[in-house]
Amino acid sequence: MRGELLDRSEREGEPGRFMMQNPRMLKVDLAGTGGFFYAVQGSMVAYQGDVDFAYEGSGGMSRFLKKAFTGEGMSLMKVSGSGDVFLAQDADEVFVLELEDESVTVGGKNVLAFESTLTWDINRVEGASMMSGGLFNTTFTGSGMIAVLAYGNPVVLRVDVPTFVDMQSAVLWSGGLRSSVRRTAKLGAVVGRGSGEAFQLALEGEGVVVVQASEGHPPPATAG
Repeated sequence: MRGELLDRSEREGEPGRFMMQNPRMLKVDLAGTGGFFYAVQGSMVAYQGDVDFAYEGSGGMSRFLKKAFTGEGMSLMKVSGSGDVFLAQDADEVFVLELEDESVTVGGKNVLAFESTLTWDINRVEGASMMSGGLFNTTFTGSGMIAVLAYGNPVVLRVDVPTFVDMQSAVLWSGGLRSSVRRTAKLGAVVGRGSGEAFQLALEGEGVVVVQASEGHPPPATAG
C-alpha cells in the first residue's frame, strides 16, 4: 500500500514519558519502566505489548464522595506494564505539561492522563455557589507530566491584572493564582456564550490561564 495516510507512523519517544503522537493523540511508552500512570476511563484507543488496565474509580473514597456531591472529578484507570499506549478523547486537541514541584488547577473534563508522581484533589473555587454553577475543579501538585484536553484551539493568557474567564471555557490555571467568582452587573447581561454568562471565573496574582475556544462539546441531539 502507498498513500499519505501511511506516512503517519508511530513516533519514537523516551520510555515512560508522555509524547504527542499527533495533535489529537497521546502516546505513552511503558517499556522497561515497571511503572504506571493514570488515564481517564475509556480514553485508550490502541496499545501494543503487555499492558494492564485496572479500574480506579475516582481515586479513593474521599474523592469519590466529592465527585458524587460536586459532579467534578474523573473516572480513572491505572495503566501499567510494558508496551505503548495511545490515548485520545472525542478528537479533542491534546497538550502535555510537565510540572516541576508546582501545582495547576484543571477542569475534570479537560484531563486525559497524568503520571503517578502527581497528587491531586477536588477543590471548590472561593465564592462559588449552586447559583453560579458550583465550579469545582481538580488541582494537581508535585513533579510529573499531565496531558490535558481542549475543545477548540486554546489561548494562554498571562494573568498580571485581574482576569475574567467564562467558567466553561477555562481549561486550567496556575496553582498560585487567587480564584473567585464574579457576577456581572446585570443578571440578564449577555457576556459569554452559554447559560452561565452572569458569572465568570475571576483570577488574580501572577500566572497563566488557558482558555479554549468553546464552552465544551454541544449536547447530543435528541430524537424528534
